[in-house]
Amino acid sequence: MDAHNLCQTPTTYRLLRLEYLVGLLVAAGFFLAHLDEVRWWVALLLFAHIDLIGYLPGALAHRRSPDGRIPRVYYVLYNTMHSLLTQALVVGAWMWLVGPEWALLVVPIHLFGDRGLFGNFVKPFTVAFEPRPHPAVQSALADFATVPWHAWPPAEPGRDGQRMAAGRGPEHGLVP
Repeated sequence: MDAHNLCQTPTTYRLLRLEYLVGLLVAAGFFLAHLDEVRWWVALLLFAHIDLIGYLPGALAHRRSPDGRIPRVYYVLYNTMHSLLTQALVVGAWMWLVGPEWALLVVPIHLFGDRGLFGNFVKPFTVAFEPRPHPAVQSALADFATVPWHAWPPAEPGRDGQRMAAGRGPEHGLVP
């Protein structure tokens, strides 16, 4: 939302997903308009490499883990492979080495689809690898998504120079 409030309400999250859905529709439209020019083995390789490296290893480790905890490397792999920056480098390298082609559109289709259709963004280490509600987030959203900022008590100086609402500190999950 902004540099001081690193969280989303259900409404702002849906609006963000909607923006990625628009990107998905644009990329898919261009892809469909040029189906006869797509090299399918390239499209399949570029679409699949993101999840083969970034999702499947972590998903398997998560399913095999008795308590759902997995090493951070799986989160790093997921976030790296599902990064628009990383995949821009992949597409850029492909264009430099091989040349531009319509199959490259599967990369934004994959990433925009993950974000727009499934709501999957980068994964912090503090959430389960496979989506499930985090108690602290659910608790904070109970207040955050329903109580406007102006309804809170006046801010008072907090630790580390931060300002926090009276009686509502980090232990309530409302201040980073």
